[in-house]
Amino acid sequence: MTLLLVMLGAAVGAPSRWLLDQAIHNRYGGVLPLGTLVINVSGSALLGAILGAAGAGSLPTAVVALAGAGFCGGFTTYSTFAFETVRLLEDGSGAEAMINVGLSLGLGLVAALGGFWLTQSLLG
Repeated sequence: MTLLLVMLGAAVGAPSRWLLDQAIHNRYGGVLPLGTLVINVSGSALLGAILGAAGAGSLPTAVVALAGAGFCGGFTTYSTFAFETVRLLEDGSGAEAMINVGLSLGLGLVAALGGFWLTQSLLG
């Protein structure tokens, strides 16, 4: 049953990622891959909040599987982040590549911690 929930969540998360990335890219374009940045940071915040709520005893494991492992796992993307960073380096945009790495890792960690601490403080 858990595997089915993860698959269902990922089946919604992955197309959501693609649609949001396309919308951001079409609206803002630019050198930095803003779509992937927004997706990974927002997904990190959501996963942090889910795990914070689960840690406070407010979410059953089925919801964690569906929303956390499934949706967030399908929504966020390390492989695209890595590919886009390498592409920036290959295009001679080393500074932008380093900015992308710094923003993605820094904001992602802050977002995950923020989501976790927020739900822990509200529910714990």
